Amino acid sequence: MSRPEEAESEPSDQPSPDEGILAGLNAQQRTAAGHGDGPLLIVAGAGTGKTTTLAARVAHLIQEDADPAGILLLTFTRRAATEMLERVARRLRGAMGDAGERAAREVWGGTFHGVAARVLRVYHAALGLPRDFSILDRGDTEDLLDLCRGRLELPSASGKGAGARFPKKAVCAAVLSRSANSGETVAETLETRYPHLMQHEAALRRLFDLYDEAKGEQNLLDFDDLLLFWEALAADPKAGPALRSRFPRVLVDEYQDTNVLQARLLKNLAPDGRGLTAVGDDAQAIYSFRAATIRNILDFGEHYPAATVLPLETNYRSTAAVLTVANAVIAAAAERHEKTLTATRQIGPKPLVVRCRDEAEQARFIADRVLELRESGLELDKQAALFRASHHSLALELELQKRDVPFKKFGGLRFLETAHVKDLLAFLRLAENPRDEISALRCLLLLPGIGRGRATKAVAALREAGGEFSTWADSPAPSGGASEWTAFVSLMQTLAANRDDLSSQIRRIRNLYRPLMEATYANAAERNRDLEQIELLAGRGRDRASFLADLTLDPPSSAAATAGPHEDEERLTLSTMHSAKGLEFEAVYVLNACQGGIPSDQAEDDAAIEEERRLFYVAVTRARTHLTICHPLTRHLKPRGLRDGYGFAELTPFLTPAALAGCEVMPASEDAVDAAPPTPAATVTAADVRAAIRGRRG
Repeated sequence: MSRPEEAESEPSDQPSPDEGILAGLNAQQRTAAGHGDGPLLIVAGAGTGKTTTLAARVAHLIQEDADPAGILLLTFTRRAATEMLERVARRLRGAMGDAGERAAREVWGGTFHGVAARVLRVYHAALGLPRDFSILDRGDTEDLLDLCRGRLELPSASGKGAGARFPKKAVCAAVLSRSANSGETVAETLETRYPHLMQHEAALRRLFDLYDEAKGEQNLLDFDDLLLFWEALAADPKAGPALRSRFPRVLVDEYQDTNVLQARLLKNLAPDGRGLTAVGDDAQAIYSFRAATIRNILDFGEHYPAATVLPLETNYRSTAAVLTVANAVIAAAAERHEKTLTATRQIGPKPLVVRCRDEAEQARFIADRVLELRESGLELDKQAALFRASHHSLALELELQKRDVPFKKFGGLRFLETAHVKDLLAFLRLAENPRDEISALRCLLLLPGIGRGRATKAVAALREAGGEFSTWADSPAPSGGASEWTAFVSLMQTLAANRDDLSSQIRRIRNLYRPLMEATYANAAERNRDLEQIELLAGRGRDRASFLADLTLDPPSSAAATAGPHEDEERLTLSTMHSAKGLEFEAVYVLNACQGGIPSDQAEDDAAIEEERRLFYVAVTRARTHLTICHPLTRHLKPRGLRDGYGFAELTPFLTPAALAGCEVMPASEDAVDAAPPTPAATVTAADVRAAIRGRRG
């Protein structure tokens, strides 16, 4: 499933040999890329070429004799890191030939968590950490917490009575992760984010302590552990200086998305900021629900007093008309780094603000407009409808289905979160780490004749045998599943030996798992195609441990993201505003630009409203040429249902008078309701009504 990247609008990264490493950059980009070793914050507005600039900076450092193996390039997606390093290689190849391209391959580039895993594999001995640790994904974290809850005999989430009810495993995982990433204590996290759970503070602390013990016993780290262990290493009086000398230059992309833990880590890697470059845009800080904090980028100068702050303001994406509205939207922010985007593309229509009677008319208008632009030559995959919450698109989805307009929607269950994919990977995880109780239980409970009690005993036996699967071979087979048990034990012994290539190992698992899957889940044929994609992914020459780590740290979002028969089909994009960050489209339709839509009716304080403003700005700046903002005058008061009632919806306050001045305001149809319900003429007066009321009282 291709997703257009922000980089598409940026200037070329291929310098000619006689122009130098910084060729093709504008004046602001050149200043940023050629900066010295002092702490640097590049405030890169939407579409201003941040990827080009950061790649040029890395290439410049290498050309200036920086050791490429001493450069850390930290991003939030592997795709971003790969794209960045490819750009570095192109610049160095143009300026230095093959030697430059080889140098680019030595840079340590990747996501925070991916690089953390790599660092910990190298420096594991300094922490007394086994090198072959396994990494828990979010689902595994929740399952292990649930297992620990049972061992502590805490009430289940479905317990009777308010006093007995305990948080669900997903909530427990969220509390634990929030505490780790925000730097808060568990009590502080509960007080600020989950006040209704304060009564469970002591029990949650006991649960989290046992969870940590279980991870240590089973040689497991979760996502947050990767950063916590790396931070501890960087802060250590002995290991820290060695780590800093190993990586004297650190560059961070999307700095506005960092959290307190990541900021602490960076501070330990570069205490005075020397060698640190951060790139980001405070106007696009929209992930506080993931514990990201805008304070990191706003307070960069306070954290590093010697810092230089450089803006990038030349926009290569949107037309001047779109940027006029975008600049006006963000100008109303309460606090920000000052910058004004200027366009390289001057010609384009004014953005539209379209008043619709309700969400049904909004859906019809957008479908009409999408097809109209399609007929004029603008393909569906260059158009996108963006919305604040996933349920906001339901009416539009129905309208598109009615008209047979193909679309793809970003959101929902991720590929690796589906049960059948987690089942298959559990076999691999167990073979790689026989101490992994969650994977062992998942595999065992798939087998006929094995219930929770027997599975728990089998896990204990495997642990006592030091992970030797032969102990299971000596156990009696369960009644009603003897052949499956024998085949399973044989499979695990074969996988543990690790003699086959990875694709062959997965093929063996699929052969055993397929009848189990068909007996357990619906749509077995479709699920089996997903597993075929896993086997194809494994055919890239990776060893089992690296393959599992890569999948956990940077999973594909869907089966279609890896392969599929309809991969190149032209489809309209439907996306939440959060998921659209980093993307661009020729035509963008913003749904529900009204109070309760954007800003969300759950934004209850000033900080939340300011983040909603930034989210609206992100939506507006995804548009290259055509921007349509829809304002339904009435909307459902609840996410679903026809009986939830309607309410009048005021235009979003983020379209300030200055922003509206750059738009063309129009009704969706000739008979559409105007800005407010019509006021009829009346012969009765307020005084008459009051007199009548008094008269009824006698």
